[in-house]
Amino acid sequence: MPFTLDSTLSELLENAVARQILLEKAPDLAGHPMIAFVKSMTLRSLLGIPQVAQYGISVEKVEKVLLEINTAIS
Repeated sequence: MPFTLDSTLSELLENAVARQILLEKAPDLAGHPMIAFVKSMTLRSLLGIPQVAQYGISVEKVEKVLLEINTAIS
């Protein structure tokens, strides 16, 4: 099943390929102090957090990374 905006951050981090790609794109992600609090949220929900936008993360950027992940997995 491909990853989507409705996938949780935890689901992505539990997949070795997805985790590797995510950490290439956002190396500080795994060590971020809020990671434990947001891991169970969907990517769509995370995109609704104002601080996420401050990092320059947009729906378009997340969809591009999801495409890269899904292509690498298939």
